Amino acid sequence: MKYAIVGCGSRHSMFSESLTFDYGDQHELLALCDSNSHRLGLAAEFASKPGTNGVATYAADQFDAMITEQKPDTVIIATPDYLHADYMVRAFRAGCDVICEKPMTIDLKSLKQITQAQKETGRQLLVAFNYRYSPARTQIKNILSSGQIGEITAVDFQWHLDRVHGADYFRRWHRHKDNSGGLLVHKSTHHFDLLNWWLDAVPTHVSASGKRAFYTPAMGAELGLDGRGPRCATCAVAERCDFELDMDADSKLKALYRDAEGEDGYHRDLCVFDDDIGIEDTLQAHIRYTTGATANYTLTAYSPWEGLEIRFHGTKGLLTHKHVETHGVFGGERAHAGKDDVETILHLAGERPRALDVPAGEGHHGGADPIMLGYIFDPDGMEPDSYGRSSNHVAGGWSILTGIAANLSIETGAQVDIGHMLAAHEIDLK
Repeated sequence: MKYAIVGCGSRHSMFSESLTFDYGDQHELLALCDSNSHRLGLAAEFASKPGTNGVATYAADQFDAMITEQKPDTVIIATPDYLHADYMVRAFRAGCDVICEKPMTIDLKSLKQITQAQKETGRQLLVAFNYRYSPARTQIKNILSSGQIGEITAVDFQWHLDRVHGADYFRRWHRHKDNSGGLLVHKSTHHFDLLNWWLDAVPTHVSASGKRAFYTPAMGAELGLDGRGPRCATCAVAERCDFELDMDADSKLKALYRDAEGEDGYHRDLCVFDDDIGIEDTLQAHIRYTTGATANYTLTAYSPWEGLEIRFHGTKGLLTHKHVETHGVFGGERAHAGKDDVETILHLAGERPRALDVPAGEGHHGGADPIMLGYIFDPDGMEPDSYGRSSNHVAGGWSILTGIAANLSIETGAQVDIGHMLAAHEIDLK
């Protein structure tokens, strides 16, 4: 298979490395496309194999020419979220299948464009929901599907972003909803997709609340950071700020972003206490599903620890899962954990709770990334996927609809009926 990648930021490297090294004997990475020529050059240098002419490179406005000239079978999209739909539709209409980083897109207008283009062209889309492939999360799917805790009636789901990882969404392009849809779309798409997959259901109604409680100018002042600058690199109080991101001290961040600033003026280290940040850091949603189950979901982006806690209430018992995570360090130090710590407890009615042996994997995201990449690039070499972990445009759409509905509920103060919302925008998600 022949591939092209559009978007050469940090997330593209997972796909580039797989196509260049791990699965380079089965596939060919033909071309790379990006709006920043510096990052494009770095990506091309990494992906070029000795003894070859290298990988073709194209500027963002040459995307269509790239497809015409290189004729890839599949385009991998790893751009900022608000650009996903445009590249996806253009790839579909040019005869390519698509692999897209999450979220699939950020709003109803672009969701409609994607679904219409997919229906008209019949091209295939895979959304890279790596969390589905984590051995620990797959174990939960297996337990729930087996009926061990009976009918699932309610779920309590808390996701904690700590002050290292969580802060990072407030210093870069994600901090504007027009770019990312806010954390309920950009980040929570993972979590809502897991719920849809675990419950084998889709959401019907959502009510939500949200606010920016921590990453505010007032909190900056409370922390004694008066006189702070617009970005860490030039900030007069950076040395006494726990949220400083020193890109010059991190070789990867320096090469990928600091050294690329002259190309487009994009700053990766904006102040997390800026007044113009437009996303919330404290979010809660109540979700109803087609099965009759309900879920209460909470996301905070300033927790003292990183990870998730989830409880599945069933007619025969209770399943609880907790994962303290340590990946995703973008400046700063974590005091809460030196390694990932995972526990799953099954408590059936009339019995004592049992701590289960949780399967572990090697690699990023609890071992999920290598498994997902294996199914993407070498499906014949993997065991048959009895868990249905691959995600198409339908699963990608439903994963963002909870977040889109939650954003609308925050804006209006009303419960959102997702079916009515789809009908009003003439979206047929099939």
